[in-house]
Amino acid sequence: MKLFEEISNPREIRRKLGLNQHDFWSKVGVTQSGGSRYESGRNMPRPVRELVRLVHVEHIDLGKIKKVDLMVAALLKSQNPDLYKSLKKAAKAK
Repeated sequence: MKLFEEISNPREIRRKLGLNQHDFWSKVGVTQSGGSRYESGRNMPRPVRELVRLVHVEHIDLGKIKKVDLMVAALLKSQNPDLYKSLKKAAKAK
């Protein structure tokens, strides 16, 4: 899934995961009532859409990501792009 790609049916994602609205939406910082509106067709803002993708599609635990981890990845990518590409390819293969 591409960054900021349209999440056309968050209800379908939620149901496939077997979560109720409160559990699904609270993981991305949205109230149950707000999530209900998105599931009913209201457009989701890009940041919410991206959080849904990261948390519920990519299964990334946002609580475990630290700023320093992102800084290390950016530093590695800029200073040693070949190693970065190699590590990224190895990670995708897992």
